[in-house]
Amino acid sequence: MNALIKATKIIRDLGFTKLWYYASYQWGLRTGAIRRATPNQRSNYAGAPSLLPYRAFPKITPTEVANVLKEADEIRHGQVRLFGGPHLPLNLDAGASKQHWALLTSINPGKDIKMIWEPGRFGWGITLARAYAYSGDPIYAQDFWDKCLSFLTKHPPNLGRQWESAQEVAIRLLVLIFCDRVFANAPATTQSNRQRLWQAVAEHAGRIPPTLAYARAQNNNHLLSEAAGLFTAGCYLGDHPRAQEWRQSGWRWLNWGFQHQIKSTGTYVQHSVNYHRLMLQIALFADHLRRETGDVPWPPTTLEKLRAATRWLWALTDPETGRTPNLGANDGAYILPLTYLPVDDYRPVLDAAAKAFLEEDLYGNPNLTEMADWFELSPSPATDSKVPQATDMLRLEGENQRAFIHVAQYVDRPSHADQLHVDLWWQGFNIAMDPGTYSYNASPPWDNAFSSTQFHNTPTLDDRDQMTRISRFLWLDWAQGEITAVENNDVGALRRVSTEHNGYRKQGAFIKRTLITTADGWQVDDEFLPTGKRHQKTHQMTLTWLMPDWDWHFITKKTLRISTPEIIITIEIDGAESLHLFRGGKRLAGELLPKPTWAWIAPTYGIKAPALLLMASASGPLPLTLHSTWHCKTLPL
Repeated sequence: MNALIKATKIIRDLGFTKLWYYASYQWGLRTGAIRRATPNQRSNYAGAPSLLPYRAFPKITPTEVANVLKEADEIRHGQVRLFGGPHLPLNLDAGASKQHWALLTSINPGKDIKMIWEPGRFGWGITLARAYAYSGDPIYAQDFWDKCLSFLTKHPPNLGRQWESAQEVAIRLLVLIFCDRVFANAPATTQSNRQRLWQAVAEHAGRIPPTLAYARAQNNNHLLSEAAGLFTAGCYLGDHPRAQEWRQSGWRWLNWGFQHQIKSTGTYVQHSVNYHRLMLQIALFADHLRRETGDVPWPPTTLEKLRAATRWLWALTDPETGRTPNLGANDGAYILPLTYLPVDDYRPVLDAAAKAFLEEDLYGNPNLTEMADWFELSPSPATDSKVPQATDMLRLEGENQRAFIHVAQYVDRPSHADQLHVDLWWQGFNIAMDPGTYSYNASPPWDNAFSSTQFHNTPTLDDRDQMTRISRFLWLDWAQGEITAVENNDVGALRRVSTEHNGYRKQGAFIKRTLITTADGWQVDDEFLPTGKRHQKTHQMTLTWLMPDWDWHFITKKTLRISTPEIIITIEIDGAESLHLFRGGKRLAGELLPKPTWAWIAPTYGIKAPALLLMASASGPLPLTLHSTWHCKTLPL
């Protein structure tokens, strides 16, 4: 792309304000101003917290306690499950350096930076705190203090990678304060240990303001995390000379962020289910702190946005499994894992958010309340409210089925080029899937590869993305989606949605997609139409469906069957000239040569697993159409 055109589009899509904040951050780095504002200097804070330790701990079942203790014992023996994945060594040395963090920003860390940062988020500390709370065994407190003090020694203020991101610093600050309140009365907790932790909180809080311009430029979870860190430090270290400054600044930017990053429909600015959950966890932590300190209530505008955001997540969450479509970027963030349930179960956060902001109990299930109990949320009346719709991720439901279609109107930069992506679920199984993220920072071709259109269940034209990719994280020429028609069934449930997006206007085309629920599945109709007069130029339409790695065989040239011993799924595609099937970067059927990144799914960050990718194509002048029919059958056990 021509440099002038590229610059014009960046200004158009991102706006002068964000670019100004980013430029000021870069100026601070290059001139050394930020380095001077974040010195390698230990805090001499000698005060005490303004908040008391936890008065009581939640009650959970013996089975849940056993699960917590098992994970805590793994941590004691140096093993941790990053992003909810398999066991890995807990490396508290990761990112240690004698260099100032600002000097490291231009140096390649040599591995995915998230793998360096994740141990420094102290999620393992929360597990140890829960283990101590539920068992009373001082061994977990001792292990926390051993690891915590070791980390602080190895990563002095503002030296090394663990200080490079103010968001990482802010998240660690929140967890340090949570753990301090849990371990305050443990036998292994000494006054000197706590004093060092309080000093670390002050050091962390001091790191955030000098680079708040970067968070303003991002205008996403970075800003919320850093604002929450400042607000928390100001509340906790109430007698610190900068406490009032931190508290006021944090409260201001928290409210600004919630009010400007959440649409009135509840959609979060990043169009990501995982980042939506992260935003709600930040809100819950700040809300608990606000109540503990007797602060003023949330401004009405903030509260209404948090209510809308809670309803949005409610609309996407399966009530039986807690799973959601893996919409948008997913870096595995789960900063406050106050539950024994797996990382892909969104109900604990949703249960707490509904109690905090809707004053409703969505599930009436005591096995989901641990997180809400940690935030000391009062029991709420069970809801009889109807599950809402997310207007940009419409849900079509049947007796055994759920389908979602992503139709967004972007007001900020999207993370994935996934307009009109369709997610299909049959009896709790995700049978047409979003690939997730895998890695932001891996070597090509794996560097945030799954954000492209071709990896989603949506059509492409001439093998082009529906938006223009400028860098690993930046898309321009945003495709805008529109719902053109809806139809309900005889009981009022949504059964048919017609949509379109304009992402292929440069090719003189637009896409229409209709999703219909049938008795045993779905019908998906896709059509590329010319935007003006019909012309004879040849185009290629390609449709992909990403499916679980099940047994498969072709019944006919246009019909594929995938199955388990319990479920049979049949996919028939009309209008295709050819069908191709891939698994884990390799071809199973068809003529098309695969790419190594095709046919994978990332269940969590840093993990990829083989999946089946069915690809159909048709070519010729516009209009071009493909029709997909899904039939599902559950076999008796």
